Amino acid sequence: MSKSIQYSNEPLGDLKVVPDFLPSPEELALKQKNTKVTISLSSESVAYFKETAKKHHMQYQKMIRQLLDEYVAHQKSANK
Repeated sequence: MSKSIQYSNEPLGDLKVVPDFLPSPEELALKQKNTKVTISLSSESVAYFKETAKKHHMQYQKMIRQLLDEYVAHQKSANK
């Protein structure tokens, strides 16, 4: 970085905190009863999961499954 960041005390305006409910890649590996399905995903998404899974020495399918499970759990709790 060649330029230093210049901070000011100016107001930022209306801000809204959005809680991060998605798990990290390290948390995406739990065993559960599964149902096999066929699904088409974008090549970009599959490439991302494969690359990330490789870095964490796990299967990309498990990461996708856990991500969907976390999303469903969040939606269920939000709709109560």
